[in-house]
Amino acid sequence: MTNSNISIDQQTSETRRVTVAGLVINLFLTVIKIVAGIYGKSQSVVADGIHSLSDSATDVAVIVGLKYWNQPPDLCHPYGHRRIETMVTVLIGIALAVAGVFLGSEAVEKFRSGGYVVPESVTLAVAIISVVVKELLFRWTYRVGEKLKSPALKANAWHHRTDSFSSIAVAFAIGMALIDPKWAVLDPVAALAVGAFILQAAWKITTPALRELADAGATAEDLKKIERLVLEVEGVISVHALRSRFHGAGLQVDLHIQVDGNLSVNAGHVISGKAKRRLLEDGPDVIDVLVHIEPAE
Repeated sequence: MTNSNISIDQQTSETRRVTVAGLVINLFLTVIKIVAGIYGKSQSVVADGIHSLSDSATDVAVIVGLKYWNQPPDLCHPYGHRRIETMVTVLIGIALAVAGVFLGSEAVEKFRSGGYVVPESVTLAVAIISVVVKELLFRWTYRVGEKLKSPALKANAWHHRTDSFSSIAVAFAIGMALIDPKWAVLDPVAALAVGAFILQAAWKITTPALRELADAGATAEDLKKIERLVLEVEGVISVHALRSRFHGAGLQVDLHIQVDGNLSVNAGHVISGKAKRRLLEDGPDVIDVLVHIEPAE
């Protein structure tokens, strides 16, 4: 779901701007982390660079998907193309999970081989720079995602924040090793912690998107609110057969309402229109409503 008060062109422009900026920043961080990690003998910084590279991949996924999910409904997609955004969100979650497993396995292998080395001080500087830059990028991307109500942008924002958090762990491990060489073992420990954190973020991002693809509906609380709003419309006697499903971040709702059977068709149509407008204006992220009218017994 996107914000209906913002034009499609503006939504596309804002999404592309923040995502392209993220892509450029991620590619830059990838290069300096991997180079610094290899030169500075830090496995965790190299791992953090690979994490930044996975961020770049999800940026590309958002930019490519953006071309399609803001397209208006057509003959083959009468409900629109918002599910493409959901699929991109799932891909971002999978990319995160793959990165987390890779980083974790590399850390385990380091534990097995031993031979811990104290990283160079340049790796600490790179990690600190990454923390600051990626946190700022998270806040900007998430703010735009909230404004546009875009789950893919918000998922991508969390991908940025996991990179920021992982860099905090890396900076701590390197700092301890520089203070005392016996703490060099913290380098692979930090890499393992980064992998675990990334897997947790992947789960949080992917689960709601998969629920949507499985046609999950509104919560019981939101269904009660929808029913209450419709019953407050003058002329509505009862509500039943209430169903909902997510489409993007928004809800599609269909329901049956009973009205006075002696009303004209036109009067019943007016009541159904009021019920629909009420839900679109005050309902819990409702983007479409189908109302079926029945005479009250």
